[in-house]
Amino acid sequence: MNKALDEKLSLEIAKKIKSKANKPFDNAYKAALATEGAIYIQGFLVFAGKPYRPVEHSWIEIGDSIVDPNFPQLQKNSQELWYFPAQSLSVKKLKAIIEESKEDYPEDDPLPIYGTAPYEYYGDVMLGGKEYLAAYQAAEVKCKELKELN
Repeated sequence: MNKALDEKLSLEIAKKIKSKANKPFDNAYKAALATEGAIYIQGFLVFAGKPYRPVEHSWIEIGDSIVDPNFPQLQKNSQELWYFPAQSLSVKKLKAIIEESKEDYPEDDPLPIYGTAPYEYYGDVMLGGKEYLAAYQAAEVKCKELKELN
């Protein structure tokens, strides 16, 4: 079952955290920290129109709703957006991973988080485990479906 995007809450949280364009992982991280009961999600976003390919993306989920702090920058109608989750992290686990990453790899951005090896290939990139590959393949199917409709 696909969860529905809560547009109103997405816009409220985007404003609250001062969401920035082209920073989906940072925005979702800030939103997770600022939102009671949030789960941080990484995966893929598909939208109607070009380029008809999955876009690596991040958002939060609260209960049965998707809350996307990147929604204002997407400039899309919520009915034109499809989310394919690959990984979900509690705020506690997210914080722990970020802290460890900053200690172990201070020169690298700790986001996005890809979990542990072995990594699978999806698209032209080798990142994420089997759950990333499955999410990417499902997103690709949706892209092909949308492209055929246009």
